[in-house]
Amino acid sequence: MAKKTVADIDVNGKTVLMRCDFNVPLDENCNITSDDRIVKALPTIKKILEGGGALILMSHLGRPKGSPDPKMSLAPVAKRLSELLDQEVVFAEDCIGPETKTKAEALKSGDCMLLENLRFHKEETIKDKAAKEDEQLREAKDGFAKQLADLADIYVDDAFGTAHRDNASMYTVPQLMEGKPRVIGYLIEKELKFLGETLKDPERPFVAILGGAKVSDKIGVIENLIGKVDRIIIGGAMAYTFLKGRGKSIGKSLCEDDFIDKGQELLKQAAEADCEVVLPADHDVVRELKPNTAHRTAVGDIDAGYLAVDLGPLAIKTFAEKVADAKTIVWNGPMGVFEMKPFDEGTKAIAMAVAEATKKGARSIIGGGDSASAIKKMGLEDQVSHISTGGGASLEFLEGKKFVCLEILDEK
Repeated sequence: MAKKTVADIDVNGKTVLMRCDFNVPLDENCNITSDDRIVKALPTIKKILEGGGALILMSHLGRPKGSPDPKMSLAPVAKRLSELLDQEVVFAEDCIGPETKTKAEALKSGDCMLLENLRFHKEETIKDKAAKEDEQLREAKDGFAKQLADLADIYVDDAFGTAHRDNASMYTVPQLMEGKPRVIGYLIEKELKFLGETLKDPERPFVAILGGAKVSDKIGVIENLIGKVDRIIIGGAMAYTFLKGRGKSIGKSLCEDDFIDKGQELLKQAAEADCEVVLPADHDVVRELKPNTAHRTAVGDIDAGYLAVDLGPLAIKTFAEKVADAKTIVWNGPMGVFEMKPFDEGTKAIAMAVAEATKKGARSIIGGGDSASAIKKMGLEDQVSHISTGGGASLEFLEGKKFVCLEILDEK
């Protein structure tokens, strides 16, 4: 996907509308607890401002269900951006409307404005498929999107976290700006480079590590990776759907019974493709899931009344060994209930193994979400090649799905 970037266009004297992912975590007092997503957007923002563009930023935050919610306002983001840029960032208290348009028209070269949460309007999240089938929905979505599109001369998409969605700001707005420059920012460029190049031409052995609760969330990923990777390591609760299908007793461990047959089919496909699948041989188990509860190791079968919450010591050792010789690594999903001590040992061990392999020359991509949280929690951000900013987006990329909102942007 060779798309034009902000480096390919002249923004001087132009007004630029940029879609960001400022979906930052807030505490109960609406203070930002991590400005990581804001910081990662700065290279593109600075490029536009320093190039003489007037910049209008837009984003969502949380899930306000189509109406204003003060707890999900982007006002704290505008304040933090002002500090990071060392200049005032004008805050528009709505993302559309006459007042917002007046503020946009008053912007001069080098000025920056942030629009209020896009999802305060239900039109932002109207599904494109539904809109095509319903004339009223289509008109509502198009009317909302046109107000945004009319604010600027240039469209920039730098929100990889929502790149897999057909939200109005991601899909309808750039369509309505056809004929004007429509490009990607540096953040999306980096994501496409790492994810695209890794899948297209990986150095081998190529190892995929998949975890998390549900195998149903990862079926498409596994199907797409079989034949591309040399080894798939499966941990987390999703492993027990595969193990039950192999005839293992899994106790009270989470299992998607409707996907047992599909799991066995995937294992068969992997074997036929000469793709090794590694499942946990032992497990950290508890009777009841709560912090610091009594836990023990179960080798092989898990007794009735117990549920698995993490990898056992043998599985940790085996998984780490299976990562050690990798030259390309993709990791998406934790190995256990990593947010609850002491059931984070498996996830921590995988994080260390990935960092060690990277130190020895492997290219490692952490697929956002819980895997990214684990890496950051351990202070290993600088010891892996790339941490994706989009958990859901990186998953869909690994599935081989097309991102329609990126496909419509200008080609190189």
